[in-house]
Amino acid sequence: MRRKKENLIKLFLITAKDVGAILIKLTARSRAVNKENAPETLEVYAPIADRLGMGKLKSKLEDAAFKCLYPEEYKRVENEAVKKCDDRTEYINKIKPALREILEKEKITPLEISARAKHLYSLYKKLLDNKMDFNKIYDLVAARVIVKDINDCYLALGAIHQFWKPVPGLVKDYIARPKPNGYQSLHTAIIGPEGKITEIQIRTPEMHSHAENGIAAHWAYKEATVDPKEITSMGQLQDWQNAANLFDDRIFVLTPKGDVVDLPEDATPVDFAYHIHTIVGDECAGAKINGKIASLDAKLKTGDIVEILTQKGKKSSSDRLNFVKSALAKDKIRSALRAKNRNLGRGLKRPGH
Repeated sequence: MRRKKENLIKLFLITAKDVGAILIKLTARSRAVNKENAPETLEVYAPIADRLGMGKLKSKLEDAAFKCLYPEEYKRVENEAVKKCDDRTEYINKIKPALREILEKEKITPLEISARAKHLYSLYKKLLDNKMDFNKIYDLVAARVIVKDINDCYLALGAIHQFWKPVPGLVKDYIARPKPNGYQSLHTAIIGPEGKITEIQIRTPEMHSHAENGIAAHWAYKEATVDPKEITSMGQLQDWQNAANLFDDRIFVLTPKGDVVDLPEDATPVDFAYHIHTIVGDECAGAKINGKIASLDAKLKTGDIVEILTQKGKKSSSDRLNFVKSALAKDKIRSALRAKNRNLGRGLKRPGH
């Protein structure tokens, strides 16, 4: 399942290298999640949004799919979260003046202090890891502090820890070590007033924009003269192109059922057949590409739908070694030929016997 999911993601990346096309696909899906496409939304679309750093869109996709797939669990978490979130938001609003005072004493001017509620699907996953105990979720609502630059981020963290004791093991520096999708922020959990454990996130405006909007935000900052409305149609943006180019020597083709098969560039139906199953490869007698009969040495392209026609008892032939591209197909063919030769040898009688 994990390999299938990864291949679906790669296929998505390959077939839409333009960042505008990606954003359009992701946004369109977020507005049209239903019971049929919810699994794909959760397994493919949301992870792609996450890889591109689009936290807000990722959460929207996940929550919509969660609601369709698990309506009872969604309602239960939503009802409980509303009560808890109201209490936690009120608590954070109470400590905001103290937090601002702590920072200003160190000559740090917070640009914004706000409360951020955890999204429902993310909360649900965390609850599953904590036996559905809301009391063990310390970041149900976090305090988010925006400061002007990286230096102020670290100064703010130090000032907060001097005033409120940090919880060991819950301080995370995503500025020095960003997440794979580029996310940056300082996270800490402190024991605040009334002994309540509270998460505080500290970041710059640029970090916050990237956390919310990912690659689009990144390019908005780099191309300050570009109208933000044009960001989605800039095409072939270097960061996106570099990610897609990782798969330039691979193709991703589909079975009639929609499963994705990852193959080397210029692979043939025979390569495809052996990746489905050894017997399918050995008994491969013909192929259809996108519904049309094709030769067994035809070169496949990303997005092709391939159907293999088999003939029971058929054996692979050595001429296929001249056009297959994958190491797997070559190994399987050679193995079949060796077995064939051994069987022929056993059938020959020695002279005089």
